[in-house]
Amino acid sequence: MSRDVQEPTPYVAPSKGNAESSKSKYKRILLKLSGEALMGEHDFGIDPKVLDRLALEIGQLVGIGVQVGIVIGGGNLFRGAALSEAGMDRVTGDHMGMLATVMNALAMRDALERSNIRSRVMSAIPMSGVVEHYDRRTAIRYLTSGDVVLFSAGTGNPFFTTDSAACLRGIEVDADVVIKATKVDGVYNKDPVKHPDAVKYDQLSYDDALDQKLGVMDLTAICLVRDHNMPVRVFDMNKPGALLNMVVGGKEGTLIYRG
Repeated sequence: MSRDVQEPTPYVAPSKGNAESSKSKYKRILLKLSGEALMGEHDFGIDPKVLDRLALEIGQLVGIGVQVGIVIGGGNLFRGAALSEAGMDRVTGDHMGMLATVMNALAMRDALERSNIRSRVMSAIPMSGVVEHYDRRTAIRYLTSGDVVLFSAGTGNPFFTTDSAACLRGIEVDADVVIKATKVDGVYNKDPVKHPDAVKYDQLSYDDALDQKLGVMDLTAICLVRDHNMPVRVFDMNKPGALLNMVVGGKEGTLIYRG
């Protein structure tokens, strides 16, 4: 189903609801975190300090009435590229990557619950006794009730990235925006780390992101959000307060939309 708006309508809280929620620009968001982001200063694994910081920032959003869905990658625990070069079957590698995302989601849930934030982990592949199997209607009920929902195991299919999974889940649960956390404060015309003269885009159309091959997301993910007119925001997750500022309407990062 195509969307007929370029930007989501600002959320107006009901009169008897949480008064603070009227401050938020978005009612429901899908936050995409890379697995590498969880490593912190380490070369592998999960840094508990990063989890605690993320839980604090997500808690701030929940506190103002924002409904939060999260997709986390698995690159901090498993990278299939090297094993693929060594001869591992691609499908096997992708399945291992899916399991890594479940591990990250469990770690994130633990951090959220230690901060007294209700959260659920749902997996695209059945893992009875560990996490719930993903069901769209159930996920929407959880979000509506104020629970943070962590979507794990990607799309449940090989050959699809977690960026594609984030966009898919965002569209399925009718999020207002997909927010991608990165190491830089938006989208640039070239790598700002290697090129000091790189120019940052405040806004960008889907087609420009595709035509210029800016590497914001893989082509499947960009085409998916374009076809369903789902806005995407890209921001620097290491900047304190950036996520909250963006959600309440501040100018953070880059907005990618129909244009």
